[in-house]
Amino acid sequence: MNTLYYGDNLDILKRYVTDESVDLVYLDPPFNSNANYNVLFAERDGSQAASQIQAFEDTWHWDSEDEGVYADLVTQGGKVADCLQAFRTFLGPCDLLAYLVMMAPRLVELRRVMKPTASIYLHCDPTASHYLKMLLDAVFPGTFRNEIIWCYRKWAIRAGQFAQNHDVLFFYSRNKKASHTFNPLFVPVSEGTMKRWKGKKQQAFFEDGIRKATSVGDEQAATPMPDWWTISIINPNAKERLGYPTQKPVALLERIIQASSNRGDVVLDPFCGCGTTVHAAQKLGRKWIGIDITHLAITLMKQRLADAFGKQAKYQVVGEPASVPDAQALATSDQYQFQWWALGLAGARPVEQKKGADKGIDGKLVFQGEQPGKFENVLISVKAGHVTVSQVRDLRGVLEREKAAIGVLISMEEPTGPMRTEAATAGHWESTIWKKRYPKVQLLTVAELLDKREIEMPPIREVQKTFKKAAFEERDDSQRQEELDV
Repeated sequence: MNTLYYGDNLDILKRYVTDESVDLVYLDPPFNSNANYNVLFAERDGSQAASQIQAFEDTWHWDSEDEGVYADLVTQGGKVADCLQAFRTFLGPCDLLAYLVMMAPRLVELRRVMKPTASIYLHCDPTASHYLKMLLDAVFPGTFRNEIIWCYRKWAIRAGQFAQNHDVLFFYSRNKKASHTFNPLFVPVSEGTMKRWKGKKQQAFFEDGIRKATSVGDEQAATPMPDWWTISIINPNAKERLGYPTQKPVALLERIIQASSNRGDVVLDPFCGCGTTVHAAQKLGRKWIGIDITHLAITLMKQRLADAFGKQAKYQVVGEPASVPDAQALATSDQYQFQWWALGLAGARPVEQKKGADKGIDGKLVFQGEQPGKFENVLISVKAGHVTVSQVRDLRGVLEREKAAIGVLISMEEPTGPMRTEAATAGHWESTIWKKRYPKVQLLTVAELLDKREIEMPPIREVQKTFKKAAFEERDDSQRQEELDV
């Protein structure tokens, strides 16, 4: 079953993912690699609020909650407990230790759900890679396979140091004794090697059961892929870029999935973000599980799957509100998560900006205007609490300021009579193309959205640019995906 889960991945793993059911794990856990390294070692007094994963804000702080998790892990004993105690002796109670304490139980759970033949790839940057490798050695003793260096070029450089142009991927297998799935990959040989082979028919040969090189006549030759990979990062203008700040290239995940899984296998990403792992797994005919703690990511992944695969992508979503009481509970626990979820329910995406600076706009849709090349905006405001007529007036003001075609107020509460009157007096936006008039200010409740009511607007011809539309993946008949049980 292909499944997207909303929630804390530790809880999701424990509740929903059974023992030895996953063939491949890839994780790119969030971490504030741009923070000053010394700050990560700053000691904390435990009085701060519990650390949270927030979209685009990969920060960690040592607090009383971390102290409790640390105590639970240590009292369980074993190599993981020994490793964490060593970290604390060396680091003290700092932000970096909070991050490692967060990672430890998740790695233990990931090992539990992996099949004996499964592998895991942990993706990180040099900020904490050395500590994470020690933690992996404790969770997966004796099964280290490779430290893979992902090389890329970027131009930003800090004073007093070399350019940082690589990430690290740690490749471990689940068990030491069981044979893990591994499909050797190859790269073309260098031009110099080709010249030396010129005129010869190089035969495939093997060493320790691994094919080392092969060629067909004088034209094609390949050698086993090394542990340093040169794959370009996604440049700002690339078609692949969706606008998510930590997005990884599909080519990177395709390489991992091809090497360590087979068609029909289950691929799991517990920090799936904008869904590159899910995208690559779907494209390559694998089953998949994606987990993320933000509705922003879940919404983006759903749209990405629809854009790239259409009806070919069959999956379920677990953890999203399915009723008004569910939505109220989400709004009470986290207003931003509620906002992102409600926008997704309306088919919209959030505007790209920092929290608290929305200028009256939470989301946006774009549709084809009356003239070729001209597009019109639908601006959306989401309110989880009490609503009044003043908020409708504010939305009208935002529409005038932004010169937008339509404004939508999404609320948990039913609009009052004065609110409906104020919305009605805003008039209509008229489309000569579609020969229809659309209310300029529209009021929608969460209950109506759950009941499949939609925003009244012309058909969308272009996805707005906050998160761009993923390119459609043409289906390759030579690798047609088998119908998977839903």
